[in-house]
Amino acid sequence: MTKKIFFILLIIVSASANAQIFKKSMFAKKPLINLENFDKQRIHFGFYLGFNNYDFKFDKRFDDKDILVDSQTGFNVGLIANLRINDYIDLRFEPGLNYGQRNLTFPNMTDPVDRLREVKSTYIHLPLLAKFSSKRMGNVKPYIIGGLSSSLNLSSNANSPDDNSANRFRMVKNSNNYELGLGIDMYFEYFKFSPSIRGVFGLKNEIIPDADPNSPWTGNVASMSTRGIFINFAFH
Repeated sequence: MTKKIFFILLIIVSASANAQIFKKSMFAKKPLINLENFDKQRIHFGFYLGFNNYDFKFDKRFDDKDILVDSQTGFNVGLIANLRINDYIDLRFEPGLNYGQRNLTFPNMTDPVDRLREVKSTYIHLPLLAKFSSKRMGNVKPYIIGGLSSSLNLSSNANSPDDNSANRFRMVKNSNNYELGLGIDMYFEYFKFSPSIRGVFGLKNEIIPDADPNSPWTGNVASMSTRGIFINFAFH
């Protein structure tokens, strides 16, 4: 599903860029520039909708079969507050709500119930990002974006007294990440549309070990951190 979304994003970006090139080559006069002064605003706001695909990176204590992660496609929704620094650099705060699911299979377990853990996560996601844009070309402007984020997992089960022995997978509530991505601003008559793709990489161990140090679920896990791909469609 995520690959299909990624290809759709590439098609949108390519079609827009090709349309701008075609328009410029067909007309000798200067093409019509939409929202010419939009990016000169000191502060502006917007919102985004999108998809995510969360994964886990596991580090093992000793060599054994890998925990298998089946990543499910989730969704993102949030707001954008953009502070203009200069013509090429912006500072962004993008608070949002992200929902995702990862199904973990523990290959050493024989019981089908014990083998599977469905890890459903609802994050309040708080990224602070720097956006570096190229020079605007007609009605398109590519950019790269990156920064740090903090996530509050509302579905962490961190306060539960039960663990995997009672079918309860636990994670820490708060995690920190760094993010890197790219996108393109497309200027229409009444709004700016910005599709983007971004990688999210956790910076801390997020697993809460079971009470039993030899737990078949967490005993071999030295650390577990989030990995994710976001595909967002922003409107300004």
